[in-house]
Amino acid sequence: MSRLRLSPVVALVVMTTVGGFTAAVPPASGAPLAAEQPVLAAMRRDLGVADPVARLAAERVAAQADRGLRAALGPRLGGSWYDADRGTLVVAVTDDRAAALVRARGAEPRVVTRSETALDAAKVLLDRSATSAPASVPGWRTDPAANAVVVKHAPGAADRARAWVAATGADPAAVIYAESLERPRPLIDVVGGNRYWTSQYGCSVGFSVQGGFITAGHCGEVGETTTQPGGRFEGSSFPTDDMAFVRTGAGETPVGAVNDYNNGRVAVKGSQEAPVGASICRSGGTTGWHCGTIRSRNATVDYGPEIGQVYEAIETTACAEPGDSGGSAISDGQAQGVTSGGSGDCKGGAATTYFQPVAEILRAYSVTLLTSGGGPGTPPGCGTSATGNVTSGGSTVQPAAGSYDAGAGAHKGCLKGPAGTDFDLYLQKQSGTTWRTVASGAGPASTETVTYTGTAGKYRWLVRSYSGSGRFTLETTKP
Repeated sequence: MSRLRLSPVVALVVMTTVGGFTAAVPPASGAPLAAEQPVLAAMRRDLGVADPVARLAAERVAAQADRGLRAALGPRLGGSWYDADRGTLVVAVTDDRAAALVRARGAEPRVVTRSETALDAAKVLLDRSATSAPASVPGWRTDPAANAVVVKHAPGAADRARAWVAATGADPAAVIYAESLERPRPLIDVVGGNRYWTSQYGCSVGFSVQGGFITAGHCGEVGETTTQPGGRFEGSSFPTDDMAFVRTGAGETPVGAVNDYNNGRVAVKGSQEAPVGASICRSGGTTGWHCGTIRSRNATVDYGPEIGQVYEAIETTACAEPGDSGGSAISDGQAQGVTSGGSGDCKGGAATTYFQPVAEILRAYSVTLLTSGGGPGTPPGCGTSATGNVTSGGSTVQPAAGSYDAGAGAHKGCLKGPAGTDFDLYLQKQSGTTWRTVASGAGPASTETVTYTGTAGKYRWLVRSYSGSGRFTLETTKP
């Protein structure tokens, strides 16, 4: 492991106002962790955010409020977005009673004509006619703030875009048009990237999952092998979707973290969706860390007649370049998507990058996202408890007998070390005379949670101290 370190500072509670709703929101582990610094620096550089910690805290409150309001509003929801300039969650609704509910929950209501369902339905009609879209239309997306579907077109090609939309049967009143200079292409660098290689391309790892990692589908076909790390594409889909699952070989160690290309890592804490308008940062083998904001969570991008369309993508203002394909997109520690393609570059000027949503990839290949870190305390319900001691830089094995036999099924381990330490947790399976790590939690904290579904065999837990010494508690469950 290699992590950036800062001197200890006093943890502060950030007071955040979202549309009139004030909440005390502590950062996940008090003051910003060293591993989070690259994200904060990228947000300052790319978004001009003076206080990215406060921005992330505000977005966290907005995301929580957004989930609750979506459940409460149902068909009356017209969409939602985070207004970063005002630090406000805006929720579009179709009637005044719904607006009153939004206002009572502390967000800002906006009464609109069309529901989110109606916008999605209009976009579905465009998607069904995607193959007949003119080459001058690079894509289309839902836009909750405009309460419309935005169809992009090249300069001087508005009439062709309108004619195509009319032929699709979509409600013309639900569609608006935007001139665009985009020429999207999959972000493949045939010269290579510095994350992993196929026989043809250099692409970037998306997120670690049980047994391997997820990435972009256009990076490789089923059966194709990879190096650095070594693996094999067991699932791949492109176009329509742009997703793939690579199963890694023995000796590779999937970790629930994202490389920041500055000798550090950012912990992956989960996969909760961030709202439209929220910040998003992406990591890739060519350009490293860059941040932007989410424009839409339901965009169609047209890569041209020789390739085709990708649907239901996340559209963002982040930049990317060839070789970044497949790389991670993360928002406040929550995995959002893997890099598909885009327009522009990271040398300045406008850029657009599209991501395949993580949730769909996990469902498609029945894989589980690996996470690391977490809040204080050991999560409840982890199972049988054991204690032990570990010194700084050392490691120890649990159970005390050295291993345990398990049938096929789910393993879970929850580690809690002393405050101020950095303990990591690894699940290992015996392979011949060696032990192979099959899952890990290696975030920059004293608590880790690891889950893994595997085949029958002999397993053990390895507790390692990256820094600090002391007594730990490990709760485990086996199949």
